[in-house]
Amino acid sequence: QVQLVESGGGLVQAGGSLRLSCTASGNIFNIDDMGWYRQAPGKQRELVAGVSATGDTKYADSVQGRFTISRDKAKNAVYLQMNSLKPEDTAVYYCKADGAVQSGVVLSAFSSWGQGTQVTVSS
Repeated sequence: QVQLVESGGGLVQAGGSLRLSCTASGNIFNIDDMGWYRQAPGKQRELVAGVSATGDTKYADSVQGRFTISRDKAKNAVYLQMNSLKPEDTAVYYCKADGAVQSGVVLSAFSSWGQGTQVTVSS
């Protein structure tokens, strides 16, 4: 019902920057929380950064001060500016959104993931 499309991943040298984008589409009534997660090979998926509907943000300790999450509510989009990248940031990055969809007069909750975008940081 809700599709998330990510872009902006790629290969970058340590110390470089990348900006990830994610746009949600579908019968969206509202989006509450949006966030970025990542999963490195052999590791569990982890929260990188999240932003609420009111703009409150949270970050993993490992990215605090280097990554910035932002969202454009009018575009149903969320962004992740990643600076001072390190090899340990290498992972597949996933966008996630939670909210409600509308079908007629019925509202239903949704929780959707994007397909993931690869970020590789070389040393």
